[in-house]
Amino acid sequence: MLTAMILYCALGAIAGLLAGLLGIGGGAVVVPMLVFAFDWLNIPQEVAIHMAIGTSLGSIMFTAISSAMAHHRRGGVDWNVVKYIAVGILVGTYAGTFVAASIPARYLQMFFVCFLFYVATNMLLNKKPNPTRHLPGFAGMTGAGMFIGAISSLVGIGGGTLSVPFLVWNNVDMRRAVGTSAAIGFPIALAGCLGNIVNGWGVENLPEYALGFIYLPALVGIVAVSTITAPRGAALAHKLPIPKLKKIFACFLYCVATKMLLDVL
Repeated sequence: MLTAMILYCALGAIAGLLAGLLGIGGGAVVVPMLVFAFDWLNIPQEVAIHMAIGTSLGSIMFTAISSAMAHHRRGGVDWNVVKYIAVGILVGTYAGTFVAASIPARYLQMFFVCFLFYVATNMLLNKKPNPTRHLPGFAGMTGAGMFIGAISSLVGIGGGTLSVPFLVWNNVDMRRAVGTSAAIGFPIALAGCLGNIVNGWGVENLPEYALGFIYLPALVGIVAVSTITAPRGAALAHKLPIPKLKKIFACFLYCVATKMLLDVL
């Protein structure tokens, strides 16, 4: 258990830095690493991916707050965007947890692998938006929020891998998009956490200390460190060259996705 807690804390450190630096909840790293950890702990495969997603969303609740406040202090959060997109986020994420719970573990993991390849490719391409494009109105923001929330609930992320490109594509400044995305991560995590508790309640083969699909020892270890490293990541986001960092992170995601794909095949 001690070794496992050290691993969870290490994941928390990475998740926190990524949350602050790139505006993502860290789920793209936390979920696959938790899947590997749960396999090592002999947690049944039929619940491992669901627990990894649920635990990741639970940890993002805390990481998002820490990261968003750090960006807010630097004027990097557009709270109007957060307000307009929040309704769609809450509805889409909560509904998505019921879909995720009904998908067999093998297919859910395959979906996650495809998502990682998509995210990594998108980061490498770094396409530029049309200069005349701008954010849609309330209806458009709600629809975008529902889509971002639904996908986030299926893969256990804070939505940053979708919300940052969406904001940048609508000509929001990159650093402001990162900060705003960090704030958007909280309603995603809140709805996702609740949905995974409800859907995992009473499921067979869950390990001890599981609250629905949320594994409490992993949640505690990740949160204990991620809330410390998230503000540091936010500070770095205002200093380091984000495009180069995104390319490095994209290469890392390709490696993780390939490993998960080989495990499924």
